[in-house]
Amino acid sequence: MCGILAVLGKGKDEKLVAQLSKRMSHRGPDESDIHVTDSGHILAHERLSIIDLHSGKQPIQGSGSAWMIHNGEIYNYQLLKQAYFAHDTFRTKSDSEIIVRLYEKFKYDFVDKLDGDFAFVVVDGDDFIAGRDPLGVKPLYYGVDERGRTYFASEMKAIADQCKTFSTFPPGHYYTPETGFVKYYKPKYEDLQSEAVPVDYTAIREGLIAATQKRLMSDVPIGVLLSGGLDSSLTSAIAARLLKKQGKKLKSFSIGLDASAPDAAAARDVAAFLGTEHHEIHFTIEQGIAILEKLIWHLETYDVTSIRASTPMFFLSKAITDMGVKVVLSGEGADEVFGGYLYFRNAPTADDFRKETVERVQKLFTADLLRADKSTMAHGLEARVPFLDKAFLDIAMQIDPVEKQPKTYEGREKYILRKAFDTPEDPFLPESVLWRQKEQFSDGVGYSWIDTLIEYCASQVSDLQMAEAEKLFPYNTPATKEAYFYRSIFHKFYPQQSAAQTVRKWIPKWQENQDPSGRANAAHVHADVEIAKSIEHA
Repeated sequence: MCGILAVLGKGKDEKLVAQLSKRMSHRGPDESDIHVTDSGHILAHERLSIIDLHSGKQPIQGSGSAWMIHNGEIYNYQLLKQAYFAHDTFRTKSDSEIIVRLYEKFKYDFVDKLDGDFAFVVVDGDDFIAGRDPLGVKPLYYGVDERGRTYFASEMKAIADQCKTFSTFPPGHYYTPETGFVKYYKPKYEDLQSEAVPVDYTAIREGLIAATQKRLMSDVPIGVLLSGGLDSSLTSAIAARLLKKQGKKLKSFSIGLDASAPDAAAARDVAAFLGTEHHEIHFTIEQGIAILEKLIWHLETYDVTSIRASTPMFFLSKAITDMGVKVVLSGEGADEVFGGYLYFRNAPTADDFRKETVERVQKLFTADLLRADKSTMAHGLEARVPFLDKAFLDIAMQIDPVEKQPKTYEGREKYILRKAFDTPEDPFLPESVLWRQKEQFSDGVGYSWIDTLIEYCASQVSDLQMAEAEKLFPYNTPATKEAYFYRSIFHKFYPQQSAAQTVRKWIPKWQENQDPSGRANAAHVHADVEIAKSIEHA
């Protein structure tokens, strides 16, 4: 897990590129390096050492003239080595080197062979290829400057003031000067006309176990983000079992405003049941408000739900790295894959439900994955997401949407996921957690967090500012005072039109109340129908 920066084209000052790369030093606090190729292209790297701690420094040279930089993890790198390079010598023991070697062997036709979370650039003379993982677990931006040079970077802050235009690199694609953007990830589930398959509970269970197993690959300690909700609890339960077989004890981490927060209480129950080494972190609302500017600088978004949920994750990540843990498993993706958000129960038809799950998975890189990466990497912590494993998605996304819909099970969301791990003879989780209702993470840390945040933002934005919001922000004009406040901070750091256009707002469907809080849905056991009203009249 790292920060990468590539400037492709002659004439850029090497010292300036090193300074630009250092804007992402939080992503790679362990070491950094820069390489200028014979053709004048520049590759810079900020490294967080996870695999091959001693010889995995980047940029890495292939067996010839090609060089590469990579952010992320390639989980099947050993299998790829055995399949294609069984008798070859590698310069490092790093998973990253397999990328440049595959390029040397297959030219551009190799990205779909990679199983992992990645963003990379390979440069060979004046030829190059950049690629991003299928779902966009790892961030990547690209841009062009006034001289026509092409830039690629893990975070927007490294290139925003250097490029005349820039954008988000699309997940599941690679780019070369010869081909332009090419979509290499073409799963069957994206074809909404493809035949759905009946639910197979064993396949779901074994698929998620396999996805979690490969994400335990590490040369450093691993922990889990344990909110006490279904998704993080399942990944924790699986990881605890797998590590126990290796004689290791899992470290788990949760956060809340205090010990009574809904998530914190549930997390304690799960940790006790699993026998993890559990750590509970608390933060105050005042602390959360105080770091909003720093948070938005890190996140590079003004999306309301991303900022709400990133605040506790930001504090938790700092506490985790202070304890010496560099990698955590997280539960992102399950709600999109299985239709877990409470608004899904309002889907008009099974086809609408299926279409929405596919769209939510495709757009994860603009919301939950962006939050999961940048709020953790702000402190040099790598988050891995088993629910978005390619093989697991092939199983879960093809399931008949009728069997996924909450209305099929009297309103119980993610029923088939819960049922797959409902094994009374050898329980993965306590029943109270396995069947607990969905809490949005920003709600679960304590309901007063969002309520007070809304009030604070309202106090910072006048009615006149709101009335003239469209003049200042003609693109994606904020509709609430909370949104206006976040947008103003974002604009201070990233005033470019290109920057504003990288952001997508997370909005629930099929409910009158458009606030992203789970409590805005009438189905929530503590439904707060006043949340949106308080925003509208703020």
